[in-house]
Amino acid sequence: MTQEPAQRTQAERRETTRTALVDAARSLFAQRGYANVGTEEIVRAAGVTRGALYHHFEGKEGLFLAVFEAVEQELLDLIAGQVAQSGAASPLAALQTGVEVMLDAAVDPGIAQIVLVDAPSVLGWENWREVGWRYGMGLTEGVLAAAIDAGEVAAQPARPLAHVLLGAMDEAVLYVARASDQQAAREEMATVLSALLSGLRTTAG
Repeated sequence: MTQEPAQRTQAERRETTRTALVDAARSLFAQRGYANVGTEEIVRAAGVTRGALYHHFEGKEGLFLAVFEAVEQELLDLIAGQVAQSGAASPLAALQTGVEVMLDAAVDPGIAQIVLVDAPSVLGWENWREVGWRYGMGLTEGVLAAAIDAGEVAAQPARPLAHVLLGAMDEAVLYVARASDQQAAREEMATVLSALLSGLRTTAG
């Protein structure tokens, strides 16, 4: 009985240390980019030892992966929250809201630096896609399946369509993030993606 609170406290301490490392690394990576941030600077900002970093992560790249996944989860939560707040009247309207959130993320310097600039080069293209699609595929496929069930989109397998839409979304946010005029590029891509979603709509929907 006396060991359980101590064990729980130790687990809490581990989680606190891990969170401090992820938060510190995220701030530094967002400001200056992965290549320009050293592990000593990260542990100093987190207020932990270098050994703590290697206890929780397989070095700087492992820590970056945790940061990237944290950002992806936040974007997923933000989309869900925005959809709920908007009171989207249909699945396609919910997808449109998700598109707007992702385009906004592409013009956020910190998010773009981590997700669109550093992640493909640090993790490799395939790993970057795998993580991004792991977070986005379930949501996109589920919403498309709901649209198909509602007759808003023609009957077809939802997963292939989700792959196409996520591929388009990847290209859209990369286009915006790399543009010299990001706001103009964002509006261009908003128009393109809105037309793409409208084209999925059946006459009945």
